[in-house]
Amino acid sequence: MDRRRLSRQELIRARRGGGFVGRDGELAAFRANLARDPADPEFRFLHHLHGQGGVGKTSLAQRFEQMARELGALTVYVDESVHSVPEAMAEISARLGRQGSPLKSFDKLLATYRERRHEAEAALAGPDEPGGEAPPSPGSLLIARAGVAGMGLIPGVGPFAGAVDTAQLARGTDRLRSRIGARLRNHDEAQLVLSPVEVLTPVFVRELGEAADAVPVLALFFDTYEATGPLLDTWLRDLLFSDRYGPLAPNVMVTLSGRDPLDRRCWADHLEHVTDVPLEAFTEAEARRYLAARDVTDADTVDAILRLSGGLPVLVSTLAGSRPHAAEAVGDPSETAVERFLKWETEPVRRDAALAAALPRYLDEDVYREAVDAEAADHFGWLCTLPFVSERGGRWQYHEVVRSAMLRLQRRRSPRAWTERHGRLAEAARRGREERGSGRSPAGCRWDERWRELRLREIYHALCADPRAFLAEALSEVTAIARYEHTAVRLAAETVRQAGEDGDEPEVRDWGTRLTAALDGPDGLAGALTALLAGPGLDAAGQAEIHRIRGREHRKAERWQQSSADFDRSLELVPDDADAVFGRGLTHRYAGDFERAAEDFARALDIDPDQAAPLFQLGEIKRIMGHYEQALTVFDRTLELFPQHGPSHGSRAVCLRRLNRHEEALAGLTRAIELHPGYAWAMAERGMTYRAMGRYTEALAEFDRALETDPEYAWAAAARGRISLLTGRLDEAVANFGLAVALGTANPWVLARRAKAHQLMGSEVQALADYERATGPEIPDTSRAVFLAARAGCLRRAGRPDAARAAVGTASALAPDEPAVRYESALLATAVNGVRASAPAWEALRDAAAGPTDDDALMGAAAVAIVSRCALADWAGARASIAESLGDGTPWERLAEAEFALRDLAALWPDRDVTATGRWEAVRRVLLHRMAEAAPTSP
Repeated sequence: MDRRRLSRQELIRARRGGGFVGRDGELAAFRANLARDPADPEFRFLHHLHGQGGVGKTSLAQRFEQMARELGALTVYVDESVHSVPEAMAEISARLGRQGSPLKSFDKLLATYRERRHEAEAALAGPDEPGGEAPPSPGSLLIARAGVAGMGLIPGVGPFAGAVDTAQLARGTDRLRSRIGARLRNHDEAQLVLSPVEVLTPVFVRELGEAADAVPVLALFFDTYEATGPLLDTWLRDLLFSDRYGPLAPNVMVTLSGRDPLDRRCWADHLEHVTDVPLEAFTEAEARRYLAARDVTDADTVDAILRLSGGLPVLVSTLAGSRPHAAEAVGDPSETAVERFLKWETEPVRRDAALAAALPRYLDEDVYREAVDAEAADHFGWLCTLPFVSERGGRWQYHEVVRSAMLRLQRRRSPRAWTERHGRLAEAARRGREERGSGRSPAGCRWDERWRELRLREIYHALCADPRAFLAEALSEVTAIARYEHTAVRLAAETVRQAGEDGDEPEVRDWGTRLTAALDGPDGLAGALTALLAGPGLDAAGQAEIHRIRGREHRKAERWQQSSADFDRSLELVPDDADAVFGRGLTHRYAGDFERAAEDFARALDIDPDQAAPLFQLGEIKRIMGHYEQALTVFDRTLELFPQHGPSHGSRAVCLRRLNRHEEALAGLTRAIELHPGYAWAMAERGMTYRAMGRYTEALAEFDRALETDPEYAWAAAARGRISLLTGRLDEAVANFGLAVALGTANPWVLARRAKAHQLMGSEVQALADYERATGPEIPDTSRAVFLAARAGCLRRAGRPDAARAAVGTASALAPDEPAVRYESALLATAVNGVRASAPAWEALRDAAAGPTDDDALMGAAAVAIVSRCALADWAGARASIAESLGDGTPWERLAEAEFALRDLAALWPDRDVTATGRWEAVRRVLLHRMAEAAPTSP
């Protein structure tokens, strides 16, 4: 198809534009800009039209678009029908496709996003994945705050921005990524759902540039920007002024059209690049020229139109639409100018149809037929030619100034007809949504965009028809939408507000205003739910549902007390609500109150024994508490009822690993991966199981597989680094720990272990820097004390004894009995007083150093025992400690840290005699030999 072929709607706009009069200065400036080379410093790539409703913003924007097309540009017109960044990109792509310039890769990726989004929403609605020991990353908070807005969907963060709020993401984007990844096909799809704007936009920008390369200019027009600006501002700013999404073609030109000036909080740094076009009412000269072009030349008639319209272009256009030739045709009306506007239409059927078609907020031919009387059913095409009716996003709507006047006229003229017509439209919408929702669950209905559109249409017209009777049901639907699809709550609240405005019902209008204000307040959806608690006709069950949903929102925001209080109140109202009991259990779990969480999950099962979520969560609590045998029993029951429940297979395997039943654990994890091929968490858990079996090569392969599936899986990167450190692959250890840090891990042990890898490599400066980063005040006292002691060692070896003593002093105050702290204290004493004078400290360490080494300790007990005996000249005891504590199968790391510790001691013992030196070297040779045996032979 020829790219320049126009649609019927575009042809109509072109015909209107052909008679465009006025705005000469604005048109001349825009035309001159189109003629410039985009590389010209004078080329203006961002225009902003703004002014009051009816001042002609849309008409001028459409004239700009027509002018651009006439000069060979590709153009796209977007209005308030888009509700997110992904929707805006989709609309742009669709319109370019109709002009023969499809964005094929973007369209394919967008289709994948739409398919996977509901899969992700189902994942988030289900139980958490196992693996809760890993702490959430600070990167999660950054992703949440930067993206959700995004996820277009919140942000996503994210349509899916919209599907998950920032507090939930901050609580654990790592956990959400695992849960979503377990259900989607690969990491790329999980990332697409979590951060749709970040993934879609670079592809969109690249293909937009390819389309722009074929034309002089690619012009994007965003109309009704007062509605879409809050959603699109940041994205558009970054698109135009940063490299965040890749380079934008220089001949892409953007025009924004809305009531308000640009938000300075977003655009302040770039206002010098904005061509500001404020629009006022027509001057008298412009209005007269416009009327003359419409063949309205009678002086009295022109004066009447000027008086009645006030120069407002939409009213001048409407009054001139039937070309009245006498002042009487536009005389001052008794009630509203609309009566005179419609008197020009001589056919009563069309006149009535124009009024009736103003009742719906949006029109297509089906809605039009429902709105008008039967004899006008075939006049939709005529209606679309009226000057105040325009096509937006595949739907038609009246200009708001004209529609508002028409609504007031009909409401005042015949309240009965007003009620009957709105009632008929509400009934039609109800039938449509019941048909659409047939066979769907309540959640499935509210996830379906078409069903929601029909339901909101029903609410609008029912509130207009009978506000007192329907207000309670409308507010109840807002609650239901909050439960299942909270990204649509704002649309529902705005529907209520507009119904109150259009129906002149202050109570309804105030409810809509109250809800939208609450959504914009600090508590967001929780604040809107608080407002809903004061709704009319709310029974105990309705109150309980609101408290339950608000409890969920408080939990997402980590407001544990408020969350528990809401669930408590919900259960006071409806004592046997299993969902409320389960929700409270989740709050207790995430707040760390595992005993009460277990009680609630058990109670939820007593109420409804065959639900997967509480059964799984009960098993999770048992696992987290270390009651592995009890957890196994619960997971076995879960899998008996739900054999395909992958998370239960995974958590059960963790319990088996903890009980040293490694082969069974591997089998369970394999089954979990079979059920969910993209289950990166289960792959990493297989790596942990192989590590526990001492099969490090296979462990590394599993971590590689997990990272290939999800390249942003910080915990898997850290676990791979841990294996690399254990097996002496120090370069890989540093790289993998560095990757985990770059991905935003919050675990200070990652930094501490990277510091240790640097230390064993001889990179003391890097080691000191990492230990300093790991010793933040927010970590537990014992861990912080261990890191401070290690940092003190770096300071001591760097010749900074005072700083080293200060660090050890702080560590001793935090954990005086911690072996790592006492060990560094002994070394500092030796540095000052010598080995012999420090013997009491070494004797105490020798006696306390017995016992098995914890593989996850920063420094093993064996190294402390060996060095203590050497310091006391107990050379035979040192060799015995090596044989006992560092036998066959000991990881390279434990041997290397003992050898490093020996060298550290030797540096503080310069006056040792020949015998001591020989014995020291003999002990060190044993360790070096064992290190060579344990060293990796392949990557």
